[in-house]
Amino acid sequence: MKTKPNLRQAMDYLHTWTGVLLATLLFLVFFMGTLSVFDREIDRWMMPDTRLAQPAAASFDRIARPHLLRLAPDSKLWSVQYPFEREPVMRIGWNEGGELKTRYVDVNTGRLLAPVGTKGGTGFFFPFHYSFHLKWMDLGYWLLAFVSIGMLALLVSGVIIHKKIFADFFAFRPRKSTQRATLDVHNAAAVLLLPFHFLIALSGLIIFVFLYMKPGMDLVYGKDAGKAPREALQQVLREPAGRHGEFASVDAMAAQAQALWGSGGIRRIMVRNPQDQHAVVEIQRRPHDQVSSASLTVTFDGANGALLGRQDLSSVLKAQRFFTGLHMVQFDHWWLRWLYFLMGLVSCVMIGSGLLLWVEKRRVRQQREGRGSYRVVGALAVAGTAGVLMATLTMLVANKLLPAGLVQRATFEQGIFFAAWIGALIHALARARQQRFCTDIRIAWREQAWASAALALLAVALNAALTGDHLLRTLSQGKLAVAGTDLVLLATAALGVATARRLASRAAAPMRSAAV
Repeated sequence: MKTKPNLRQAMDYLHTWTGVLLATLLFLVFFMGTLSVFDREIDRWMMPDTRLAQPAAASFDRIARPHLLRLAPDSKLWSVQYPFEREPVMRIGWNEGGELKTRYVDVNTGRLLAPVGTKGGTGFFFPFHYSFHLKWMDLGYWLLAFVSIGMLALLVSGVIIHKKIFADFFAFRPRKSTQRATLDVHNAAAVLLLPFHFLIALSGLIIFVFLYMKPGMDLVYGKDAGKAPREALQQVLREPAGRHGEFASVDAMAAQAQALWGSGGIRRIMVRNPQDQHAVVEIQRRPHDQVSSASLTVTFDGANGALLGRQDLSSVLKAQRFFTGLHMVQFDHWWLRWLYFLMGLVSCVMIGSGLLLWVEKRRVRQQREGRGSYRVVGALAVAGTAGVLMATLTMLVANKLLPAGLVQRATFEQGIFFAAWIGALIHALARARQQRFCTDIRIAWREQAWASAALALLAVALNAALTGDHLLRTLSQGKLAVAGTDLVLLATAALGVATARRLASRAAAPMRSAAV
């Protein structure tokens, strides 16, 4: 008679299989989120023309408006993001056919920069983090919710199954067997960052609360469901008059908004129906000096500059914006930003070691039984971790090699990313089919680690050769975004070499023992 499993055994089963099934998606979320901590710095690396000196001041009337009148005179929406320390260029945007088009402007000269031809960190890595680039029916956002809930389940079950949770944190035995060392890495990373993981998973759900509430809002409010978020955010919307109207000085409105705030610069200015008598100008404050991402918004009449409204969020929305700011760390605090980056990397190690642990625990038994499912999971583990890194580095190399004037250049870059990722999976599956003694799926890990190291070095070399911004120059000229990206790439190369060599020594040890 089988005994009923106790709570700890049940949680162990839940932890194991939830981790195996969601590991690749979890790794994607954490890896892309880690890159997104420095998404604008990656932009500077991928967009050489935007590596400009920080401007002293910006002007909507003198710089942005002439370009928008020429590029999008009939657009219903203009958007102008003001330059700041991490992005020293002005980003202008407009609605065209339901899609937001963007261009960059050098504020120091007023010159419109050539199309960058790439989406960079803010356009590719950051959206990948929260939507997986799955736009159909908001599928990516719902998939993220599923993964976030799974992460919370992993955290709770992980705490329950570890009897000696704090002892596990201090136990690290790298010279023991691969399985023991992998378990120690997994436990230490999980215990060390337990509060961080809980915060990130929970706040990730809170950020998109309006989207997840949409089905319920549609059911309750019916056709008026779209008004609920706008009313909560206190947006001032006016129907177009259908008549051409004069446009007051937006710079004067910006000065008035800053006087109302008391301190703080401008984050973004949005103009709705810019050529209409009912034009509306929204001016948002940059929340650089606070944890919350709440951008105080002041709204003006575009025709005469009269004040129409000032945003005052409810307590619930203020709490939501606080968790959003805590998750996205967009405030000015470089040490905390680097800490988030390092914690994201450790989280990726935790996920990867958990997958490797699952494969190692079942390898010997399934080999003896003639089963090969562990090889399939092992190949997916390689492609879902090392393969993602290799695909990312391949995309960065392609960013330097593709011609500047190539039509749909951003599409080519993204296609190369996914092609490299699929190639990593095919390579891992091919290695997993081999049955040689002690040369199982770890061969794929090792080879992809070598490939990642080579690609990282190549990316740094190409940036220096094709843009002239080598490390000595970027450091001496204060281009810290470019220098920092190069340094992280060099560290990635060093880590790839160290990982590959360690895996090689692990594989060679059983062979030497067998020979003796």
